[in-house]
Amino acid sequence: MKIVLLDAMTLGDDISLDILKNLGECVIYGNIENELIEGALSDADVCVTNKKLLGKHNLEGCKNLKLICLTATGYNNVDVEYCRKKNIKVRNVPGYCTESVCQHTFALLLNLMESLSYYDNFVKNGSYTKSGVANHLAKPFCEIAGKVWGIIGMGGIGREVGKVATAFGARVVYAPVSGKSRKEAFEEVDMDTLFGESDIISIHSPLNEKTENLVNMDKIRLMKKDAVIINVGRGAIVNSHDLVEAVDEGLIRGAGVDVYPKEPPSEKDPFMNIKHPERFVLTPHIAWASIEARQRCVDIVGENIKAFMENRGCNDVW
Repeated sequence: MKIVLLDAMTLGDDISLDILKNLGECVIYGNIENELIEGALSDADVCVTNKKLLGKHNLEGCKNLKLICLTATGYNNVDVEYCRKKNIKVRNVPGYCTESVCQHTFALLLNLMESLSYYDNFVKNGSYTKSGVANHLAKPFCEIAGKVWGIIGMGGIGREVGKVATAFGARVVYAPVSGKSRKEAFEEVDMDTLFGESDIISIHSPLNEKTENLVNMDKIRLMKKDAVIINVGRGAIVNSHDLVEAVDEGLIRGAGVDVYPKEPPSEKDPFMNIKHPERFVLTPHIAWASIEARQRCVDIVGENIKAFMENRGCNDVW
């Protein structure tokens, strides 16, 4: 069994890959160039990747390839229909980063709401010492308690965020992105009501035809002026131009963003050209990436490969 990992750099160098190395010959690339992928996989049985685009254009010559394992929950970077036709199994890693993404959601929100970067700098640059005043209230902040928290994407992560938001004292509502109602612990509302009533909106949905460009100017204009948006789902769920314009123009208070339509974003990306950086908290797609979550991810990939070797289903995308 030959296993080829295409982009180990996306997993970091502080976790163990031994579970993969112990399953057979294991070839590890830090971040292989796209044009070299087909050659690297030409005699591979298993491909492991996070973000590399895989389809007919670079898999057609990979005659031995039997399994693609994603070090992620999302699989929109793989042409699943092509893999189905070629009998190449595709497996993902669901649920491995629930706690990590939930924690990062609140890190983005609290940094944004409480202007922590501003206050941290105010103390460190000596302004607090020079002020002669015991406190400094230039950037007022409010409590989560009593606010309405709207969740887009009520899967495992959305539920965990809802639980923590409830513990903070928020009223949690959600709108089903699939259009199908199901019993949840939180109040269900329609999408327009969610945008109109929420003080905080967090996005935890996968990207598909129903969620792409879901958050656009029409929806943002329904929001309260002091509301904030947190996107830790997928970048293309939000229209970047509309969100940046809305925050820069003061239509809403701010945004915390961890995901982008193209990663990394180009210099022309709207988020790279914001007018009021203090109204944004931006991170480089790390919500999923606690040390514990990354190790869980690799360990589950190993289990996915073991199950395949034993002819068992395990986290099959198809």
